Amino acid sequence: MVMEGEKLWAPRKEFADASNIARYQRWLKAERGIDTADYHALWQWSVKDTAGFWASIWDYFEVQSDQPYRSVLERPADGGMMGTQWFPGSRVNYAEHLLRHEVEGADRPVFHHLSETRPLATMNWRELGRQVRILATRLRAMGLQPGDRVVSYMPNVPETAIAMMATAAIGCIWSSAAPEFGVKTVIERFSQIEPKLIFAADGYRFGGKDFKREEEVRRIAGSLPSLKKIVWLPYLDPQAAPPAMPDLVAWSSLLDHPDVPREGFQFTRVEYDHPLWVVFSSGTTGLPKAIVHSHVGVLLEHYKLLSFHLNLGPKSVMFFYSTTGWMMWNLVIASLLTGSAAVLYDGNPAFPTPDFLWKLAAETRATSYGASPTFVQMMEKAGLKPGEQYDLSALEGIVVAGAPSTPETFAWFYKAVKQDLWVTSQSGGTEICSGFVGASPTLPVHAGEIQTRMLGMDVHAWTDDGKELIDEVGELVVTSPFPSMPIHFWNDTGGKRYRESYFDVFPGIWRHGDFIKIKGRGGCYIYGRSDSTLNRFGVRIGTAEIYRAVEQVEEVADSLIVCVELPGGNFFMPLYLRLKPGAVLDDALRKKINTRLRDDCSPRHVPDKIYGVDAIPYTLTGKKMEVPVRKLLMGWPLDKAASRDAMMNPESIDWFVTFAQESTDYDWRGTAAAKA
Repeated sequence: MVMEGEKLWAPRKEFADASNIARYQRWLKAERGIDTADYHALWQWSVKDTAGFWASIWDYFEVQSDQPYRSVLERPADGGMMGTQWFPGSRVNYAEHLLRHEVEGADRPVFHHLSETRPLATMNWRELGRQVRILATRLRAMGLQPGDRVVSYMPNVPETAIAMMATAAIGCIWSSAAPEFGVKTVIERFSQIEPKLIFAADGYRFGGKDFKREEEVRRIAGSLPSLKKIVWLPYLDPQAAPPAMPDLVAWSSLLDHPDVPREGFQFTRVEYDHPLWVVFSSGTTGLPKAIVHSHVGVLLEHYKLLSFHLNLGPKSVMFFYSTTGWMMWNLVIASLLTGSAAVLYDGNPAFPTPDFLWKLAAETRATSYGASPTFVQMMEKAGLKPGEQYDLSALEGIVVAGAPSTPETFAWFYKAVKQDLWVTSQSGGTEICSGFVGASPTLPVHAGEIQTRMLGMDVHAWTDDGKELIDEVGELVVTSPFPSMPIHFWNDTGGKRYRESYFDVFPGIWRHGDFIKIKGRGGCYIYGRSDSTLNRFGVRIGTAEIYRAVEQVEEVADSLIVCVELPGGNFFMPLYLRLKPGAVLDDALRKKINTRLRDDCSPRHVPDKIYGVDAIPYTLTGKKMEVPVRKLLMGWPLDKAASRDAMMNPESIDWFVTFAQESTDYDWRGTAAAKA
């Protein structure tokens, strides 16, 4: 039985010395006179001298700008983090840097791509650059201007990556929704940003079953009055004629144009605060948050993350299973910044067999493999031993993300894959399109433990009254600004929602909404959400999305939903309903509710169980008590989880106390109960 914190691996000296982070430390000493003895000293310098650190990242990676920046960062007058400007005066383009390796690596693979409708194939850097330049030129010819929004309802295929890069190349703003998202969910996102063009596929295949999306695209387009053009990709049926929709153009017709020479193409270099993309993260109230990141902020952050914390380079092949609706897809594409190749897969990760992704990793010679703790548990139960079945000799590192990892998750890789393996866990968020805590190839691996705080991320664990904790669980806060902070939320007048989301609890300090423990040696443990946002297999879901769908069901009077992180990377997401008089919670009503959630939102929004209750607990200020109920389900005693004096209806909490003590539908033991 592996113990939490048990040392499982240490890097060989040659591996550590050859790592990107060690190379950077040598450069710092030679070029800046900054001598850091080890990773901890490097991290300390990176958060103490914020401007010096990020200036070094700019220089080390030779960021291309039309003109010099006037300063590294300029903080607002109140001295807080929100509103910090990064590299003001600079003019850069994110897509230009993604394609920098086309020159020296023209014939090297940049994408290994496979889906349930397409065989495994490769695309080289030359072909990628060619298609991006043609598409970007055609988008300009359509009249698209810098700042216009371009959205996608496409699967994880090269065309989607090409569309994103072409959009960014001309200064337009990108946003993506996965094709499994329901119409309402997509409209709630895209209607906020008023796109002019949408890339849309005719459907997708998952687990051997086709899901057509023509009707969904019609309804989405019909609900977006700003839309001027639909670019149609016949993915399920490549031979089918395009449907009859207004202002529709086929993907193939846009690419059927003369090549645009690399020397003759001009990337639109934009101001330091120009938006790159809008990503969505749902909160507990209102529409999903439309989070805006800048070209320069994401560029600097991704160079640092992918080079130093994932150790990617021109000989690397990165694979992480993701849909196009999760920020991990953005990071997979970002691996191109390092010259790495990326593996794109669209389909069921366990179809037709549970070991399918390991077969893909072997065939693509992946050096970095991404997995979720839940997926690991599934493989373990299936008795898989990928190291015995496949040639994984190229594999160097594992990235476990999407949920808190257990010691057993780490141990499985060493037992079933191979002994010399850098197994890492990472944690961050859509809000920053990066990680707060993660890995270093120069540090040892301890069971269940995230190796370290990432460079430039001034992360701490705080008590509710702002005192720092070591070796104890507290709120994850960041006390210094960092480049990939959102520049703003779309249509957020005065920054009200942005401030409420991250800066209300500790004014001027980023509170992320996760529980964290930081060990004295620097390792970290994430214990899931400290707020009411739902974390379902790494995808954050706002409770408001659930309530909007469920409470439109005629029989439902009120509802409450929570999500509990369980041992082994599992989740339990129960939905509690107060029904209208005369209504009965039977199988038919459960099916009706689940179908609405699946159709209006996505399959991830469907709860694990639905229960009927007499009353939903509320605070005196009228807020549903999602966080206290979640704490009860995780084993907290009532006096630690909630205050009856702060409740509008104190007796309503008793049902949940009993449920948490007696229910056999889930097993919370070993999770947050220890924190109480």
